Amino acid sequence: MENKTMSRRGFIKTATAAAGAAGMAMFGASSVGSFLTSCTTTKEHFDTIIANGVVYCGDGKAPLTNAMVGIKDGKIVEIGKLGNLKNLAEHCNKVIDAEGNAVSPGFIDIHSHTDTNLLVAPVGDSKIYQGVTTDIGGNCGDSPFPYSDEYFASKQGTLRHGFPFWKDLDGFYDALRAKKIGINYKTYTGQGQLRSAVVGDNAVKATPEQMKKMIEILDAEMGMGSLGLSCGLEYAPGSYASNDEITELLKVVAKHNGLFAIHMRNEDDHVEEAIAEAIDLARKSGVRLQISHLKAQNAANWHKGPNMLKLIEEAKAEGIDIAFDRYPYIAFSTGMNCFVPLDMRQGSMEEVQARIRNPRTEKIIAEYADSRLKRLGGPQNVLIAACDKPENAMFSGKNVAECCELTGLEPWPMIKKILLSEYYLQMVGFAMKDENVQMFLAHELGMPASDGSVYSPEGPLSQEIPHPRSYGTFPRFFGKYIREDKICDLQTAIYKCTALPASRIGLKDRGLLLPGYAADITIFNPNTIAEASTYQQPHQYSPGIEHVIVNGVHTLEKGKFLGEFGGMIV
Repeated sequence: MENKTMSRRGFIKTATAAAGAAGMAMFGASSVGSFLTSCTTTKEHFDTIIANGVVYCGDGKAPLTNAMVGIKDGKIVEIGKLGNLKNLAEHCNKVIDAEGNAVSPGFIDIHSHTDTNLLVAPVGDSKIYQGVTTDIGGNCGDSPFPYSDEYFASKQGTLRHGFPFWKDLDGFYDALRAKKIGINYKTYTGQGQLRSAVVGDNAVKATPEQMKKMIEILDAEMGMGSLGLSCGLEYAPGSYASNDEITELLKVVAKHNGLFAIHMRNEDDHVEEAIAEAIDLARKSGVRLQISHLKAQNAANWHKGPNMLKLIEEAKAEGIDIAFDRYPYIAFSTGMNCFVPLDMRQGSMEEVQARIRNPRTEKIIAEYADSRLKRLGGPQNVLIAACDKPENAMFSGKNVAECCELTGLEPWPMIKKILLSEYYLQMVGFAMKDENVQMFLAHELGMPASDGSVYSPEGPLSQEIPHPRSYGTFPRFFGKYIREDKICDLQTAIYKCTALPASRIGLKDRGLLLPGYAADITIFNPNTIAEASTYQQPHQYSPGIEHVIVNGVHTLEKGKFLGEFGGMIV
């Protein structure tokens, strides 16, 4: 294919080329807004000009046609009819021909678990190749900081991903800056990790001294640039905190105008009660609330979707600052240890495995696991991810029913075998209804998010079998839910991926295409964008992402990494 990114001397197209054919054919267009530059000549020197695209500013309004985007020093400086493109090309370093495709703000993944994977794959491979320019980590109560004084002391002199072992957010951010990254990044402080560092991993009440220390640490982390606090109340040890304990921490977040992201205490049989609990935490603390990956899990709960939205709408009407995110899949991903009851998960891995081996406690765990499997619809709905140990390789990528056939074991003995061998093994569970996914994503307070991480088809991360959402969330959202299912128009869909998440996390200069804003830009073909990643073969990039620019750095072109890193801590 002809390379459509040309040097200033080699660019021969003019501004009167037929811009917008691909995007307008399906979604329509509008004239340039009054706030934009509309001039016939300019002496401004641009680093980059984007021409011949359909410009969606990210505000949910109809796109601009015959508009160009001028970029200088990492910022958008002008948008509109900048003049004769052939003449303009003499005054810029690069012209990108958008070829009639959608020119959008870079996508923002508001809920990810990228974290230290970005030190392994610093380009941000699986994210940037789906158009993501900003990734928000530290979700579900888990972040790669803070650590206790004792644990940090035990790691002195050691390296983590090639950098001195860090204790807090400053140290983690320093490692990312030193590594150089291809996408922008920001993170929450995980409440589970915070509690582990101060209280430990057991189901005990925090003492007044421990409570004071957690508050002090969180306040310091917020001062270092933490986005807020995330909870994973289905996980140990975060779930062992009382609501009073969580409320006191959230008051710290509210003081800093941060955001509270909650993986709720329950997402199936008691999901409505869990939503009410999350809202009450926000009400008592005054914090802004982001409900993570909203879902009604298991067939017996699918009918609850409309009432779940009603509860959220009522909270919004009450004055609570609330929104939610949702990945565009019917399958979730978590650890295989979810088949162990929460009260049996406290302590170290060795302690949990001892309970699995103990005949008395194993009986309790087995009953819980069998009940959970039944609610999920059976062992065929649980897919095992990549196993690390060679003797378990035959189970990688197979569901539990298939593993039972291979071994002759019943479901619980099969799960027990896995947990005793690879306790932290990941799984995928097929437990949701597509009509609910559509309803949640279409809602005005809903936005797509991956709940995944950065992976790469190359290097150590290629050995994993992640949920396909790590590669395909945004292409699937645009391909299936917008182009095929038509849950909303394209400009609204782009708003849900850009300005809406930017407003939630407080990014003042991203999420929109406006003069003065950071030049985070994704150019994609609305007619061909689609997910390529699958559950069996997830390490596949999606078609339809034509160009990605991060802070003015042209990073991706036609599926090729151009060798420059434009990401930063935001």
